[in-house]
Amino acid sequence: MAQRKGEQTRAAILHAAIARFGRDGFRATSVADIARDASVGGTVAYAYFPNKEALFLAALDEDAAAVIGEGLTSVTDLIDVQDWRQGLIFTLVSALDHHPLARRVLAGLEPDVTDRVLEIPALTELRKAVAERLRTEQLAGSVRRDIDPAVIANGLVAMVLSLLMSVVQLGTETTAPYAADVSAVFAAAIEPPRTGSR
Repeated sequence: MAQRKGEQTRAAILHAAIARFGRDGFRATSVADIARDASVGGTVAYAYFPNKEALFLAALDEDAAAVIGEGLTSVTDLIDVQDWRQGLIFTLVSALDHHPLARRVLAGLEPDVTDRVLEIPALTELRKAVAERLRTEQLAGSVRRDIDPAVIANGLVAMVLSLLMSVVQLGTETTAPYAADVSAVFAAAIEPPRTGSR
């Protein structure tokens, strides 16, 4: 019972941290602000996070994991080969609308942690899921057998991350046409050559 209450308190603190850091940023936010938003005592957050930076990084990981979790559904649930690739891009773009801290970091508004984006644990899960999907498609004959699924998955995730940063920084209208291009480049890299008459 006490462990469950502790998990709920930690989750409330993280939820409040995501909202507050996402809105006001790291520098303008205090742990006391977050504790107040989470309806806990001013020092309770320190029982779960040793300092403000640790809380910020945990909140970032949590918010980014939620974005990527939405993207994973397109990798695992969509059956059509082309649908899952485009679905991944469009799902991640739309997910950013309701994940303020991930959006803030991708916008470059937290320059001290922007380089950490590549190390977010959920990105490792996304890379694994994409590689596994590619391996499955190799067995089905819809993906070239001479590619390394892990390498291609890393490349796809890097391209998608770059596209997400562009969407947040430049706007959807400017970058939306490039989503199809990313999907086309990816398809060209993995699909077997078409055979048939000229």
